[in-house]
Amino acid sequence: MGDRWHVEVDRGVCIGSGMCVNSAPGGFTLDSARQSHPTEAETDAHEEVLAAAEGCPVEAITITLLGSGEPVFPPEE
Repeated sequence: MGDRWHVEVDRGVCIGSGMCVNSAPGGFTLDSARQSHPTEAETDAHEEVLAAAEGCPVEAITITLLGSGEPVFPPEE
């Protein structure tokens, strides 16, 4: 069984660029205020979702492993 992730968008940081929707159209949506939301807070690990987090110009997306809370993105330094 693969990893499960918790995906979160900090709406105080999100600038509504829509890059996450372009990178992972099934993983994120923009609301009427152009704020990003994960389509599901808990999801199977997907490269597209990780690419969206990595490509966010303001790093508003965080991904952690479900259960342990271990960071997937941004990685711990």
